[in-house]
Amino acid sequence: MIIVNLDVMMAKRKISSNELADKVGITQANLSILKTGKGKAIRFSTLEKICEVLDCKPGDILDYQKEK
Repeated sequence: MIIVNLDVMMAKRKISSNELADKVGITQANLSILKTGKGKAIRFSTLEKICEVLDCKPGDILDYQKEK
């Protein structure tokens, strides 16, 4: 299972959902779906832009955990 730690990284960078969505170029609704881990996919271009804005690597946002 993929764990999304986007909210943690946003808190570390002190950036709001509105600001991140604006800078990345996605809707607030789509960002919310990503933050809650309910998304089924993410474009590499979107992930790249998120990492650029948050000054992080994909591994800082995404983690993997084996399902029990």
